[in-house]
Amino acid sequence: MNKRQAGILMPITALPSRYGVGTLGEEAERFVDFLAASGQSIWQVLPLVPTGFGDSPYQSCCASAGNPYMIAPERLVARGLLTEAECEEYSCESGTRVDYDLLFQRRLALLRLAFSHFDCSSDAFCDFVNKGDFCDYAEFMALKEQHGWRSFRDWAPQYKSREPSAMEAFREQKKEEISFWQFTQYIFFEDWFAIKGYANKKGISIMGDMPLYVAEDSAEVWAHPELFLLNEYGDPIDVAGVPPDYFSATGQLWGNPLYRWDEMKKDGYQWWTSRLKRALVLYDVVRIDHFRGFDRYYAVPGGSADARYGEWRHGPKAELFADKKDWSIVAEDLGTLDEGVYALMREVGYPGMKVMEFGLDGSPQNEHKPSQYSENTVAYTGTHDNAPMRLFIESLSAEGRKVLYDDLQSECKRAGVSFRYRGVMRAVAAANELLYASAAKTAILPMQDILGLGEGYRTNLPGTCSTDNWSWRLPSGLLTEELARSLKALAEKHGRA
Repeated sequence: MNKRQAGILMPITALPSRYGVGTLGEEAERFVDFLAASGQSIWQVLPLVPTGFGDSPYQSCCASAGNPYMIAPERLVARGLLTEAECEEYSCESGTRVDYDLLFQRRLALLRLAFSHFDCSSDAFCDFVNKGDFCDYAEFMALKEQHGWRSFRDWAPQYKSREPSAMEAFREQKKEEISFWQFTQYIFFEDWFAIKGYANKKGISIMGDMPLYVAEDSAEVWAHPELFLLNEYGDPIDVAGVPPDYFSATGQLWGNPLYRWDEMKKDGYQWWTSRLKRALVLYDVVRIDHFRGFDRYYAVPGGSADARYGEWRHGPKAELFADKKDWSIVAEDLGTLDEGVYALMREVGYPGMKVMEFGLDGSPQNEHKPSQYSENTVAYTGTHDNAPMRLFIESLSAEGRKVLYDDLQSECKRAGVSFRYRGVMRAVAAANELLYASAAKTAILPMQDILGLGEGYRTNLPGTCSTDNWSWRLPSGLLTEELARSLKALAEKHGRA
């Protein structure tokens, strides 16, 4: 992260695909080729984990598992586990958006068919299973299937509490089902490391995303309840969220259980150290979401209707990162900030984040203005939680749009970027170049902003649970050679290629 470089934020699920959702197959390789041809150095992805409540990768049933939906059917055909006809029979093609209900019904059935042709006695698979990395996940998913996919809090008591004799009997009874979930991880990570290796050989680093919290209904909470703030019945006492902010007048009630930081401190935060080490095997750089929660975190009483009435509590601060200051970490330091967060960022030294959409408000000292960026910054026009720049501008009032245009023109003039003729698409193009012209060492453009996509292409609207969230798909044919050449020329012009 110490050189001037450019990257693209593109969820794997949004890649073009004939299988209803982006996968780690042919289209992922084509996207890597596009990145290389565009002079890019980074592919930023969203969490690779199985999606959970609201189809969100930030509410996963397991924080370390890979999403089975991303397994490439064509690679299963190449392995001899499926035929093309079988892939067509279980097709999940759903048009312009990802249909997660259809994926649940058909993709898992296709994977089970592939598993029926898989040799579970192979040395490679046995070695994978014996490492034990996904034992909790596989047992958790097998138990969820047995209980009709309900939350583990609604399971039979002996399974909810992991009673040893009950779990031993279950493992014997459901050996094949548990092996199936291990199989999904074995295949997923073969696919993932093939794509990561392909990208690295082309000079592309992968920036992965790590949510601060894990989901309430997750293998982590089920297997390690002692690490979370739960009552005697195993229910969260307080839950995670953020107070009212730019995104929501009632705050964001995430609902994740909070950590028992005092308990984690006893062994030097080994759970976190192990989690980060695993992530840095998967990715070249790890972006930790909601990094400010390590300084102080917002606790909302369990059962609250929204996040307006929580309180701030102290986290582990820089102590957790004392031996990790040279690790490849980006700290998402957005949201409600105070001197404690600034002190934490200074002490750990990780690059923070700036978002241009937050900065074009007419305020001269807004830290999200490109003219305010420091070098130790990863800068964005917007993140996965922002509207695409085109949609953002189009949604402004006439007065708000004038403020943005005035601000953008002033910033462009200061940076030597041309923006003379006002208009939404010209403003999007100027914002993209302005990001590249900034002092930030790393500039990341969402794919939507590169293409000037607007309505219907937002990744997520925080504080909502809509089928539009996490489901946008990139239409085929837009990643042209002409686009790659123009993006590379822009990166070269500003010393990023």
